[in-house]
Amino acid sequence: MSHPVNPIMSAENPQVAVEHLNLFYGTAQALIDVSFGIPKSQVTALIGPSGCGKSTFLRCINRMNDLVEGLRVEGLITIDGENINDPALDVIELRRKVGMVFQKWNPFPKSIYENVVYGLRIAGIKERSVLDQAAEQSLKRAALWDEVKDRLQQSAMGLSGGQMQRLCIARAVAVHPEIILMDEPCSALDPRSTARIEQLIRELRDEYTIIIVTHNMQQAARISDYTAYMYLGELIEYGPTQKLFTVPERQETEEYITGRFG
Repeated sequence: MSHPVNPIMSAENPQVAVEHLNLFYGTAQALIDVSFGIPKSQVTALIGPSGCGKSTFLRCINRMNDLVEGLRVEGLITIDGENINDPALDVIELRRKVGMVFQKWNPFPKSIYENVVYGLRIAGIKERSVLDQAAEQSLKRAALWDEVKDRLQQSAMGLSGGQMQRLCIARAVAVHPEIILMDEPCSALDPRSTARIEQLIRELRDEYTIIIVTHNMQQAARISDYTAYMYLGELIEYGPTQKLFTVPERQETEEYITGRFG
């Protein structure tokens, strides 16, 4: 049974608008009638127990799910009013506009510098001065420049886990996306590295729309402006984070965030 979630558009003009989204793996339905709007230049957290559809939903926004065989999507997702599932849409351009940072950092076995400028090289940019400037700016945005500026030509594989994750964020912002998706970016990090990433997310929110999947409800409460609670593929409740965590409208949400369920 679908829950009567108010498809609050959360901003008069949501940057990402989702309407009656259904997703199927073969005959199994993973997302059920999801509708809500994600505002620009805010952090929106997706919370819920494992297997509830958070990461599946996240991957709809940059069409990463296209790579899954037997997958079918119904409904509408628009970014700035454009239907991202339109067959005529340039998916490569979509993924430039919508960057992604994964749960497990995934630097390329290249130098720190080449990791950051990789997307720009793919886009055909060759001027060294442009690449140098992009590398420095992106590493500064990812709060990593001071730690690596003297070893840009060394392998990225020599960085710590927390540094590698910040490098992946630098790589994502180098191509000037508008939206950054983060799929549990801190789940494999120690508390100190987690704090650095959380601080970074707060700093980046002014420049980017950030959508983050997290299992850590305290993290969602600390860093997000809006929170969506999902369960078994359905959107149960969505709204401003402070309101959802203090006076949730639905009993299921309250039971989850107080630890009585999930």
